[in-house]
Amino acid sequence: MSEPIIEFEHFSFKYKAQQFPTLNDINLKIYPGEKILIVGQSGSGKSTLANCLNALIPCSYSGEVNGTLRVCGKNPGKLGVFGMSQIVGTVLQDTDGQFIALTVAEDIAFALENDDVPQDEMVQRVAKISEKLELTDLLDYAPGAMSGGQKQKVSIGGVMVSDVKILLFDEPLANLDPATGKSAIKLIDDISKNDDVTIVIIEHRLEDALYRDVDRIILMGNGTIVADMRPDDLLCSNLLSDNGIREPLYISAIKASGAKIQPSSNPRNIEIMDLEPYKEDIKKWFYSVKPSVKQYSEDVILEVKNLCFRYDKKRDILNNVSFKLRRGEMVALVGKNGAGKTTLSSLICGFLKPVSGDIYFRGQDISGLSIKERGDRIGIVMQSPNQMISKPMISEEVGLGLKVREVPDDEIEKRVNETLKICGLYQQRNWPVSALSFGQKKRLTIASILVMNPELIILDEPTAGQDFAHYTEIMEFLKELRDKTNITILMITHDMHLMLEYTDRTLVLTNGNLIKDAPPFDILTDENTCEAAYLKKTSLYDLAVRCGIENPPEFAARFIDDENRHRRASDRSKSEQGGKNG
Repeated sequence: MSEPIIEFEHFSFKYKAQQFPTLNDINLKIYPGEKILIVGQSGSGKSTLANCLNALIPCSYSGEVNGTLRVCGKNPGKLGVFGMSQIVGTVLQDTDGQFIALTVAEDIAFALENDDVPQDEMVQRVAKISEKLELTDLLDYAPGAMSGGQKQKVSIGGVMVSDVKILLFDEPLANLDPATGKSAIKLIDDISKNDDVTIVIIEHRLEDALYRDVDRIILMGNGTIVADMRPDDLLCSNLLSDNGIREPLYISAIKASGAKIQPSSNPRNIEIMDLEPYKEDIKKWFYSVKPSVKQYSEDVILEVKNLCFRYDKKRDILNNVSFKLRRGEMVALVGKNGAGKTTLSSLICGFLKPVSGDIYFRGQDISGLSIKERGDRIGIVMQSPNQMISKPMISEEVGLGLKVREVPDDEIEKRVNETLKICGLYQQRNWPVSALSFGQKKRLTIASILVMNPELIILDEPTAGQDFAHYTEIMEFLKELRDKTNITILMITHDMHLMLEYTDRTLVLTNGNLIKDAPPFDILTDENTCEAAYLKKTSLYDLAVRCGIENPPEFAARFIDDENRHRRASDRSKSEQGGKNG
């Protein structure tokens, strides 16, 4: 066997400002040409491990290092960030922090310019990468003005043009629509197969990341390696769920039926999995479970009528979009990157003015209301946390909206602390914002809006960069908030599981047109709609079809509903037990 290209030996790291190590006694070998997927909850040490590979630790983030790390036989700490950039190409989770140039073409070419590549060759390589990533028509755009998914593609392009030995992807799917995410995973897989490169992927969206095979999955928890296993073996165990990681939906559904999955069935991908041993168990389970009946208010809180918008005369961004949001609904707004989702939310909040059409809030035309006046009723959490954060300290940031509205200080402190507890940031309440990870910043921006108690809240990619535990905590809070106060929630999302599990209705935008308004189970089992909107059919649909179940939408609905019932019952039981022990 060849020598490992990455080798950790009894490696530990403790940040300067922390009491305990973030990485503790890591032993890991990755060999040339392997494709490795690293998963774990937020705070498990995944990003810290990545920062060690590209020398950001210890060169940019100081701390105490013990043990040894070798990458291509070299010590990253001695080689430095620039030296390691010639070996390890990194696509950051926070793409805004990675852009250098004024246009997409210049940004992709930046590394080539540093390496003094001849201009003719540079143009050819940029063109080739741009075509692969569907960026050819966007080369003159400013990266910072693009959608989150487009930014992700530009970052990938900037890495792919370099002749590095290791490609490190930190949450490559976080801001991509499902179909584009599949393309990104396929692209990464093609690079792995066709180029002399080792791939390391850090990703929360496990099922999407397994769209193409990986050699091993590294499961991290509390700064240690909990498991280092082949995907088929890991999926047959309960290690993922036991460590707060969302299993692929089809795996959870098969386990819910009582069947015991075997590695020989190839469970890593629903498309190749042998389902014959599990069909009867799945059918019996389906016919034994009944979905709950849901009822919702008919009280319309927001109505959009024939809304049109364009940034210039070349292309309509929104074309005669009409829909209603009812009090107490949780609605998903989905579609491919660039479909107009974020633009629609900006029009509702008053950041943009429509070319034509009307927006009504509780029957009142709000075209004459200022952004602040709309903000008293409608809260928005933007896709990029960097667009929202303006205070240096966490508690200050969350309480800012209350402070400008002259809420008493004791009331501000109470509401801020309550919200931070729900969003999993109470322990960090006195931290500077700069110390937070990208995912933690997302939760911070959600907290800063939730503390205002709006009637309608718009969340732009609320779960991007979140692990399953924090995703569940935030979404359960939003559901509880909706149930208690009847607040209306509109979520712009690429997360198909969020759409299935938490929303009552789905609005599908494609090329500025609203092509469907229906329950989420009907959307994600409709092949034509999914293809048109760059969505991804739920694996529950494939599981139902291949098991001979005639009503895939009903199968998906029953599984999600049953899973929610069991989880919430378990959470109540744990809470009650904790109260007794207390």
